[in-house]
Amino acid sequence: MTDRALAEGMTATTLVVADDRSGACDTGHQFAARGFETVVVGRDHSATADVLVVDTDSRYADATTAGERVREVVTTRDPDLVYKKVDSTLRGNLVAEVDAAIAASGADLALVAPAFPAEGRTTVGGYHLVDGTPVAETAAGSDPDAPVETSHLPTRFADSNYPVEHLPVDAVGDASTVADRLADAAGEDGPVVVTCDAATDDHLAAIAAGAPDATGTAGAGLADSPLDVVYVGSAGLARHVTVGRETDPVLGVVGSASPRTFDQLDALPDEQVVVLDGPALIDDEATAVAAAVEQTLDRIEDGTAAVVTAAESTADVEATLQAADAAGLSGSVARERVASGLAAVAARVTRASSPGGYLLSGGAVAAATLDALDAEGLRLTGRAVEDGVPVGRVVGGAAADRPVVTKAGAFGDWRTIRNCLDALAGYDE
Repeated sequence: MTDRALAEGMTATTLVVADDRSGACDTGHQFAARGFETVVVGRDHSATADVLVVDTDSRYADATTAGERVREVVTTRDPDLVYKKVDSTLRGNLVAEVDAAIAASGADLALVAPAFPAEGRTTVGGYHLVDGTPVAETAAGSDPDAPVETSHLPTRFADSNYPVEHLPVDAVGDASTVADRLADAAGEDGPVVVTCDAATDDHLAAIAAGAPDATGTAGAGLADSPLDVVYVGSAGLARHVTVGRETDPVLGVVGSASPRTFDQLDALPDEQVVVLDGPALIDDEATAVAAAVEQTLDRIEDGTAAVVTAAESTADVEATLQAADAAGLSGSVARERVASGLAAVAARVTRASSPGGYLLSGGAVAAATLDALDAEGLRLTGRAVEDGVPVGRVVGGAAADRPVVTKAGAFGDWRTIRNCLDALAGYDE
C-alpha cells in the first residue's frame, strides 16, 4: 500500500505506535476498555477507528530501520495525538523510535513513563525496576537479541537527539505539579525528552492528567500556548491518557455531598465545572437555574464537557442549609430543591444542545434528572467504567438512547468522575 493510500485509509484521532504485536494489543485494549473503537494493524495496513494501533515490528530491527518505520507510520497518518508504546522492560530501540516520533509529529516534548505498576514495573529515582530489581539485572538484561544495558532511564536516553530532563517521584504526585514541571522543562530552542518516575498507578494518572495542561513558549513560540506532547509508555500509562474524537460534549449532574465527590470534582479542570448556587436556589429557583443553564450551555457549545453541581465543598452544603433554615425550610426540603434544580438544568440544557451522554452521581439526582428528561428508564449494557459505576442507555424521553453512567457519591477514587467523562466520550451512539 502506498503512503498516500495509507493516509486516505486512516481516520483516527489517536495513533499508537508499538514495536511488537502483543504490546500493540495490550496497549490498544486500554483504549478499547474505555469505549473507543480501537483497531490494531501492521505497518502496511490501515483502518478507520477512534484509536489506530500500528505494529512496526521493530523491536529487534536495527536502530536506523526502527526509526524509519516509526517516522513513516506517523507522517503518513497525521493524527491529533501520538502514543509511542514501549516495552515495560525497556527492550527495543527506545531512543531511535522516540526521536523519530518527535521529529515526525513536530512535538515539543516526549513524555516518557514506561512504568506499569500493576505488573511490577516501576520507576524510582530514574531507575526502572521489575518487582523491585533494576531491569538490567533481570532477564531483560540478558535478552539475546536486545539486552537492556542500563536501568537508569535518563541514561538510556543520553544518546537522544534532544535534551533530557527527569521528573522525580515528588513531581508526579498531582496533575498541576506535573503540568508546571513540564512547562519548566520545555525548551524554547527545540523539543525535549522528559523521563518520569512512577511508583504507583496514581503517579501515572497524574502524569497523564497534567500533560494536556502544560504550556510554554516551545513550538509556536507563544507564551502559555499548550505544549504538543508525544506520550511514551507501556500499557500502564495508556490506560490514563485522555483521547478525543468528534462527538457531542457530555453532561455531568452531580448531587452527592460526600467528601469523595468533592475530591473528584476538584480533579476536574475549572472550566468543566458549573456550580448551581445553592443559597440562590433556595431564594429564587428560577433565576438560579437560568444562570446555571447559561453557563453550562457556554461550555458545551465550546465543545467542553460540563459538570453541574450545587456544592464543591462542605462549606457550600452548609451555606445552602443555612439559607433553607432562614427561609423556614427543612433540610430534606432543601435537598429536594437542590435535586430538582440540578435536574431542571439538565433538562433545559438537553433540549437546547443534546449532550452526547450523561454522568449522574447521587441517587436522588439521578432519579430526578431522568424524570425531568421524561425517561422511562435505563437499559443497562453490562459494561462499567469501574466497579460499581455501570453504563446504561436512556429509554425514551428527551435523551432517548443516549449513554448514561450512574455513580453513587462515595464510590471510586479521585479520578472516577474524570474517567466517567472519558468513557462517555468514547461510547458509540
